[in-house]
Amino acid sequence: MTPAEFLSEDLADVAQTLRDRSEPFAFATIVRTVGSTAAKPGAKAVLGPDGAIVHGWLGGGCTRGAVKRATLQALQDGTPQLVSVAPEDLLAEIGVAAGDVVDGTKFASNGCPSRGTVDIFIEPCLPVPQLAVMGTSPVAKALAALAPQFHWAVSDGPLDEATPKRAIVIATQGQGDMDALKAALSANCGHVAFVGSARKFATLADKLEAEGFERAKIEAVKAPAGLNIGALTPEEIALSILADLVKVRRAPVVRDE
Repeated sequence: MTPAEFLSEDLADVAQTLRDRSEPFAFATIVRTVGSTAAKPGAKAVLGPDGAIVHGWLGGGCTRGAVKRATLQALQDGTPQLVSVAPEDLLAEIGVAAGDVVDGTKFASNGCPSRGTVDIFIEPCLPVPQLAVMGTSPVAKALAALAPQFHWAVSDGPLDEATPKRAIVIATQGQGDMDALKAALSANCGHVAFVGSARKFATLADKLEAEGFERAKIEAVKAPAGLNIGALTPEEIALSILADLVKVRRAPVVRDE
């Protein structure tokens, strides 16, 4: 058996524990080594939300900093990372410097005496995004039935703020619209959508502002909810909303300069 095979069951248990806690984490696998290195291809580890190794082994401290940075990047972007840790003279030979990204590989410097090269693939595992569907209308029921098929955790209650991706869809349709909007705007949520016409929401928006809600926060609400696909039935409207949620979920991360 290889070291990876010995660790696989424990790694799976650790990963499942983190999933149950809705914590983001990452798998790291050494895919290639050159020269003298402590760990060999196939060595694996689970890394926590802070980039530290929770379980497993990737060798000594020579790769730890690069792995941590790449893990944090992977968890922030939701995309895998490939990092190559190599001696500075070797990086110079191939015309790159620490921090450069070439053809999807990010290079980092190995300052350890072993002077080996280690390539590590890091795959993020993010919590299932949460969707709160407010209301009992036909649209709300159709959306609650459809969303889990696209890997949304659906609830009608408060959202876990530890989950990076959260959305609220208000599908009350005349049954407690203001109360639902107040609750949604008071929550720390990245995306709020309202099922109803733009004219209806404009009237509600003025009332919300009169009650002290910030105009910018009110204007951030997507109203009417969903993409404009000419939807008519509750099921079609739910599909248009879900399409918009997929768009929001897959949007690239924008960083401040």
